[in-house]
Amino acid sequence: MKDSTWQLQEAKSKFSQLVERAMREEPQIVTKHGNKAVVVLSFEEYAKLTRPKTSLVEFLRTSPLAEAGLDITRNKETPREIDL
Repeated sequence: MKDSTWQLQEAKSKFSQLVERAMREEPQIVTKHGNKAVVVLSFEEYAKLTRPKTSLVEFLRTSPLAEAGLDITRNKETPREIDL
């Protein structure tokens, strides 16, 4: 067994150690019934993996719908009257 692979029972009994290794070293793999089940990784590593590649503004500018002629201007009229 590699240092970064844990059986589920061992991972449960040594969870603090598993978390420390994930934070200090590399992502840790947990197996269940001999099959890879989950990966425990540091929040820093998770943030890198899930960070958007571009900003929302850049995404919208390069979208195929950018030239579709959609009217996204705000209606400045007052809202309609509603009887309550």
